[in-house]
Amino acid sequence: MFWFKKLLSQLVMPIPLTVLLLLLAALLWRSQGQWLLKLGKVSLSLAIAVLFLCSQSQVSYWLSDSLESRFLPNNQNMAQGCVVMVLGSSNTEKPGLTAVQQLSATALARLSEGIRQLRLGQQCTLVVSGYSGGIQPTPHASIMANAAIELGVNPANIIKFDQPKDTIEEAYALQQLIGSQPFKLVTSATHMPRAMMIFTQIGMQPQAAPTDFIARQSFWWRLDADQLLASQRAIHEYVGMLWLNIKFILHAPIAKETR
Repeated sequence: MFWFKKLLSQLVMPIPLTVLLLLLAALLWRSQGQWLLKLGKVSLSLAIAVLFLCSQSQVSYWLSDSLESRFLPNNQNMAQGCVVMVLGSSNTEKPGLTAVQQLSATALARLSEGIRQLRLGQQCTLVVSGYSGGIQPTPHASIMANAAIELGVNPANIIKFDQPKDTIEEAYALQQLIGSQPFKLVTSATHMPRAMMIFTQIGMQPQAAPTDFIARQSFWWRLDADQLLASQRAIHEYVGMLWLNIKFILHAPIAKETR
């Protein structure tokens, strides 16, 4: 179920959707029917439109900023013994690299903010999360923990969740550890609205500490891959929130993914 959900969500992302529309256009153009040829032209036009709009700075900024502006950076001091939860991202294991160097840009941004939040309190606990992804031996949580140690965090103040595969599973894992105790939640600014929905829905009290802000304004005529990536990340979050809202309307509980 987990991988089916991931595959299905990819079909509405700009790059996979553009490829699918181009393949459909190529197949339809090989047909003999006039209406199929017209449908092929429509498919090609849609592919160009998706790629153009998602790579355009104003569209990308609007998609990203509408998510990122919902929660401001968090500079509030924390009580002694606080908990800082850093949601997982990704890394690449490569011999010779330090743990910090193995982290993706998103993971490093999240961890850096988590450490900053940790220093706003005393004797606080850093919780890092993430499984191995099925393609590397070391869980992402272990890489994050090692990177935190390299950046000066006391190993005794770090807790690893190396089993959760997504935000829902991370929320339930933390709930088992701290119950309804307030805590700082650190994740990318685009992901924060959906993450807050998940944690609050199961009865927890997260305090948002967003990072990794990607909304950038540029010239309207400039198309680039960074804007396309920002659009894709934002669209991914909108799709995720839509699914959560449907479950809320149906009064369905947020369930853990089937492993």
